[in-house]
Amino acid sequence: QVQLVESGGGLVQAGGSLRLSCTVSGRTFGSYAMAWFRQGPGKEREFLAAINPNSGNTDHADSVKGRFTISRDNAKNIVYLQMNSLKPEDTAVYYCATETAGWGPQVSDESTYTYWGQGTHVTVSP
Repeated sequence: QVQLVESGGGLVQAGGSLRLSCTVSGRTFGSYAMAWFRQGPGKEREFLAAINPNSGNTDHADSVKGRFTISRDNAKNIVYLQMNSLKPEDTAVYYCATETAGWGPQVSDESTYTYWGQGTHVTVSP
């Protein structure tokens, strides 16, 4: 059974940085997209970034491009989200997800993803 466990969330001041981790068990990475989403208070879930663990290809949402970076460690089956220059509006629950269809243009679409972690809370104070 595929399981995803996020960690690394917490409270940080505006302008600070956090690195989130998503540990995957139950399968090896392969070319299945790994992605990060978030859901802020009263907001819909939002795509942030995705990575093809096999090739290293990435896709970042315009809203976080230049501040957030997705990466992976294939040996450890971990995907990271490095978040810099954090803003109060980045406050949200952050989720990682993976899918079963393989990397493609649909990687920013929430409906693509089959497996989700439980989420990790990030709070950015002014």
